[in-house]
Amino acid sequence: MLRTPVDGTRLRILTWLREPGTAETGLTADDVATRLRVPRPVALTHLRLLTALGMLRTDHSAGPPAYRCDEARIAEVAEVFEQGW
Repeated sequence: MLRTPVDGTRLRILTWLREPGTAETGLTADDVATRLRVPRPVALTHLRLLTALGMLRTDHSAGPPAYRCDEARIAEVAEVFEQGW
C-alpha cells in the first residue's frame, strides 16, 4: 500500500476520481493516460495497484472498464493512518 511514487501520481488519480462528475462516471485507463500524459500501460499499472489495494472498483457494464473510488475503503485506510498506524 505504501509503494507510492514520489511525484504523487496515485494520489492525483484518486483526487481526479473524487471530482464532481468524474466521481459518478469514473475514468477509463485511456482517460488516466491522457491526463497523466503517459502510455496506457503505465496508467494501467497505477490503476491496477489502486484496485488491488481496494481503493478503486471497476465497472464493466458499458464499454471499457471505468474506475471509481471505493470511498468506504479509503475511509478505512485514512482511519488507520489517523490512529498512528
